[in-house]
Amino acid sequence: MLKKIKETTSYIQSQIKCKPRIGIILGTGLGGLVNEIEDGVVLKYDNIPNFPVSTVEGHAGSLIFGKLAGQDVIAMQGRFHYYEGYDMQEVTFPVRVFKFLGIEYLLISNASGGLNPGFSVGDIMVISDHINLFPDHPLRGPNIEELGPRFPDMSEVYATSLVNLMNKVGYDNKIDLQNGVYAGISGPTYETPAEYNYIRSIGADAVGMSTVPEAIVARHMNLPVVAVSVITDMGTPEEMEEISHEIVQIVAQEVEPKMTRLIKKFLSEL
Repeated sequence: MLKKIKETTSYIQSQIKCKPRIGIILGTGLGGLVNEIEDGVVLKYDNIPNFPVSTVEGHAGSLIFGKLAGQDVIAMQGRFHYYEGYDMQEVTFPVRVFKFLGIEYLLISNASGGLNPGFSVGDIMVISDHINLFPDHPLRGPNIEELGPRFPDMSEVYATSLVNLMNKVGYDNKIDLQNGVYAGISGPTYETPAEYNYIRSIGADAVGMSTVPEAIVARHMNLPVVAVSVITDMGTPEEMEEISHEIVQIVAQEVEPKMTRLIKKFLSEL
């Protein structure tokens, strides 16, 4: 894996002129942020050595390099999921490459189902912590010391300073934000009512099929993470309705302008 990481990093460095400071992973229906990136250089996933290819509608499959809110960024327009058939090392491979490219911070977005009865469809939740319910772990197997320690600490996966800054930016710009715990599951099925109740009972405020593996790997590499979820549907007994990927995309796209404004303001203060 280390050889592949270095090979991919070397290729990307040969294609770009900037050194990105911030890595951004964009979730379902949230890829429009890349339209705000100035002087963008686009690399398609299928042209990048060792890179998986996104197979999910709403995930375009490109890396974009350029300036956003005055920062040099690298953005993933489309991520990889465990349910697509990729193993956890493949799902998290881009985070490894981002770190080797020299990023200092990782910002992750996703679409998720709300479990907290105080939430509403269209809310943005800043992730304060997570619960890992995936059946596999991205650090399983022999540890590569050059990447990180065998037993990484997980007491602060989502950097408190970044969470506080995101909340401050929301408050200063009159963007209402929720805060809560995100549960990561394998998918691709949406949860049954009993599963929603279970996941809520163990302490989660939202649930989705991504983010947790990437955040774990970032923490393994001592890379500060901040993550935000768009609540695209509710899994509380009072509000539970039939859900589809199309509905998730529609809601995420409706919230996208607010999310874009939040992220740009956040980056301008980072």
